[in-house]
Amino acid sequence: MEGEPGVFEEILTLHKGRAGVTEDHQLAPETLHKVIAAYKSAIRQATGTDIPTDPWDQLLHATEAVFRSWNNPRAIFYRNHNGIDHDMGTAVTIMSMVFGNLGPTSGTGVLFTRNPATGERKVYGEFLPNAQGEDVVAGVRTPQPIAALADVMPEASGQLMELAARLEAHYRDAQDISPSRTAGCSSSKPATPNALPRRR
Repeated sequence: MEGEPGVFEEILTLHKGRAGVTEDHQLAPETLHKVIAAYKSAIRQATGTDIPTDPWDQLLHATEAVFRSWNNPRAIFYRNHNGIDHDMGTAVTIMSMVFGNLGPTSGTGVLFTRNPATGERKVYGEFLPNAQGEDVVAGVRTPQPIAALADVMPEASGQLMELAARLEAHYRDAQDISPSRTAGCSSSKPATPNALPRRR
């Protein structure tokens, strides 16, 4: 959807305030129905049309939005600032969703197989229990250091650390990983090699 990206956060914040809660997951189902109705109204106002009801149409629109984002002003500025070739293009990965917000044994996070500031060979990142990926990057909740995952979900932490080590060894480069977990089922967006400083 083209339009003001902050409008959804404003709607959510308004409903959390009315409900007297601070976290998204504290909203009652009835309130969430109101949030969804307000989201649909905002989309209709911004685009002049409703969200498609056919999942394939939704997928097509979402995919096209990613490709259009390659040429938005922020993306162009970022590439110019970082010396990235404008002809590289972008990609879309379509995969099954793992919901990190289904309870205390679910969660999401972001991690690097090395410290992105120093290149130190030590896993660096953050996670949130009972949350979706957007919650980590939006700043609406305070994430915990990835090292604390071992205290909350020791088995998941062990699997994640093993996976991080295997990915870096396989690709022979530092990796950026976005893991999610739903009570016993883990998933990760494809790892991305990073140009990080190395410290051996």
